[in-house]
Amino acid sequence: MKRALLTAAATAATTLAVGFSMGGVAPMLAQNQSGEAPSAKAASPAPRLADGHPDLSGVWWPGRDLQVRPLGTPPPGAAPAAPPAPPRERPPSFTSLYQPWAAERRKTLSDKDDPSLRCIPVAFGTVNVSLYGLGFLGQIVQTPKFVVMLTETYHSFRIIPTDGRKHRDDVPPSYRGDSVGHWEGDTLVVDQTNFADTNWMFAEGNVSFHSDALHIVERYRRVDADTLEVEATIEDPKVLTESWKVPKQTLRLAPFDQIMEVSCTGTETAALMEAASKLNYGKK
Repeated sequence: MKRALLTAAATAATTLAVGFSMGGVAPMLAQNQSGEAPSAKAASPAPRLADGHPDLSGVWWPGRDLQVRPLGTPPPGAAPAAPPAPPRERPPSFTSLYQPWAAERRKTLSDKDDPSLRCIPVAFGTVNVSLYGLGFLGQIVQTPKFVVMLTETYHSFRIIPTDGRKHRDDVPPSYRGDSVGHWEGDTLVVDQTNFADTNWMFAEGNVSFHSDALHIVERYRRVDADTLEVEATIEDPKVLTESWKVPKQTLRLAPFDQIMEVSCTGTETAALMEAASKLNYGKK
């Protein structure tokens, strides 16, 4: 099932408002997952904080507006819309690593079971970027002791200590887990554990459940003033047969310096949940 989620980012000159589906986002995915950045001018060196570490602060996005299908009824005489693209597995390499029992369980689930329809954030990111969550924008705020990652879509954040402290043992499992970070040269390494097992790794009907043993290690490197490269390795010994190395993602500095709130109350998704529950997938 194709369905729309909304994400937006306001700037002084322009407003980006995106309603995306599996078919609509496919052109962007093909470019972003290749790891290639859009054509770019000569960039300045990455800024640094007083402690000498690269400053990862900024609003980050794929570097381009998304190509989405027009909504509504076309005017008389307009060319018919292209047929929707077939659903795409995103990413196929994650669920292909499911243990046999997990692969069988996956066959019993579908869109109607997607926790994101109930305003629950994903554990990782729908387009392989955890900073984006379910959307295509995220903001990083860095201080000498913390790196704060804010996800625009929707109401999700991570506070990552970088002062050498260990994982917390006084908090319950959560949708985004518990994060600690350290620097390896100019690369920020973020270790995530203590996940709840009630959300999925991705959304948009991509059945991608995980267990409470989920462990994610990310590596963030600001190549220059305008470019951030992110790599990740995902382990889940209860669900996967081996670890999954996420394709390197290239993020671009957005032409605005604040994200906005894209909230989810459940009201927006009620009709989607009802429609999904009526679809016949040949599953119970």
